[in-house]
Amino acid sequence: MKKVILSVAVIAAMGLTSCKNEAKQTTETTTTEVSSEIAMTDLSFGVRGNCGMCKKTIEKAANGVAGVAKATWDVDKKKIDVSFDDTKTDAMAIHKAIAASGYDTEKATGDLAAYDNLPGCCKYDHDMMMNQSGDIKAEVH
Repeated sequence: MKKVILSVAVIAAMGLTSCKNEAKQTTETTTTEVSSEIAMTDLSFGVRGNCGMCKKTIEKAANGVAGVAKATWDVDKKKIDVSFDDTKTDAMAIHKAIAASGYDTEKATGDLAAYDNLPGCCKYDHDMMMNQSGDIKAEVH
């Protein structure tokens, strides 16, 4: 009788162990990453302005446009370099945003009410050259 009980116990233990091993088997999941590269467009154009305060305002206006990754205005050259996703915005939207902040661009005239609210040092000459070589040094504020 002891042999029968011992045999049943061994068989039951083996059965439970094999079930446990099956439960531990893991299924392999393969994840495929789809990399969608965003085609960035780089653009440079002239923007009138005078100083470091102008730089902050102009860059803030350009960077505020959805799709713009980076905008940097050069005080000396009166030129902005913009990198943007052309599926989300276009060049004219960037020109209009800068113009709305009071600054003239090559394709848009600055909003006069916004221009009137600019600090005195930022009141640029409306006939000022844009997109210059950088030989003329601007006043730093």
